Amino acid sequence: MKILLIDDSKTMRNIQKAILTQLGHTDVLEASDGLDALSKVGAYQPNLILVDWNMPNMDGITFVKQYRAKGLKTAIIMVTTEAEKARIVEAITAGVNNYVVKPFTPDALSERIKETLSRVAAA
Repeated sequence: MKILLIDDSKTMRNIQKAILTQLGHTDVLEASDGLDALSKVGAYQPNLILVDWNMPNMDGITFVKQYRAKGLKTAIIMVTTEAEKARIVEAITAGVNNYVVKPFTPDALSERIKETLSRVAAA
């Protein structure tokens, strides 16, 4: 499975990449913000996108809106510190399939990935 990991924090990308590797996902492409991700996503064609909300240049919510505007259906999980209900609703309205609040455990991320992929496959 190809995973696009979008986060402006190199440390956070490294943590998530290590968890994904533990879970058996080794085909991971990193992007440092939404603009970087948009430039890479077409050629990479990921099966899953993990995106942070707060980033410079282009934040995660703008990335999701622009990505979905192209009619693309790839599963997207917002991985962020934004935990307010209004933010979660905004992300889902924009087109994310699931939501994980930082900090999270490897088990929590694994569970979100499984439920998101099964939900998208069923749709």
